[in-house]
Amino acid sequence: WNVPTYVHCPPIMKDAHHKLSKRNGDASFEDLIKKGYLKDAVLNYIALLGWNPRGENEIFSLDGLVDAFDYKSINKSPAMFDDVKLKWMNGEYIKKMSKEDFTQIAMPYYKKVISKDLDFTKISELLQPRVEILSEIPDFIDFFESLPEYSEDLYVHKKMKTNFENSIKTLEKIIPMFESIENWNIENIEKACMDLVKELGVKNGIVFWPIRTALSGKKFSAGGAYEIADIIGKEESLKRLHIACS
Repeated sequence: WNVPTYVHCPPIMKDAHHKLSKRNGDASFEDLIKKGYLKDAVLNYIALLGWNPRGENEIFSLDGLVDAFDYKSINKSPAMFDDVKLKWMNGEYIKKMSKEDFTQIAMPYYKKVISKDLDFTKISELLQPRVEILSEIPDFIDFFESLPEYSEDLYVHKKMKTNFENSIKTLEKIIPMFESIENWNIENIEKACMDLVKELGVKNGIVFWPIRTALSGKKFSAGGAYEIADIIGKEESLKRLHIACS
């Protein structure tokens, strides 16, 4: 018989001294999918562990992996499982999805925290470029359902040049401007905000930061002031602005 050709596949390591092992509590493929990773992204990432496709491209379809694979490019040294790299790659796959496909796959996560009849397509437009793992979605969007408790310290932002005084001034002035909007849409909301910027003669951030904070109750949010106001609606926006001024 002819001696077979042996190919050594290097072990996958979770650190410099320990192999990746489900017995030790490390995530399996099924665990990663449950955490909100896309199967194509996981497959793509795992295929690159211990194998160098040559070139700078790291995002491959299954057919692309088949075409590019060459066992001679398998590394001899162990491969390190990098959660940060996997998360980045998963985010790239999410960005490449159509808005409709993303909304469909994100809907179960939307429904976990939102019971209101909101425009989820608009939420997807804000969220898709930002989210890297589907399981992150609820924390990104829970404020659309209800205003969380938050510290007034959020209104103080050095880069935006906001403080308690100019923030309350912005909020008190934007309320009647929002109340006067008859056709509540993102264009008219943005126009009202920009009109206030001109009236006060200030930088955009001094107006937009307090409004966004009052509407979201968060330090970071998917979407800015007028996007959030458009999604939650006129009544809810005014309610949250009044709460901020009280």
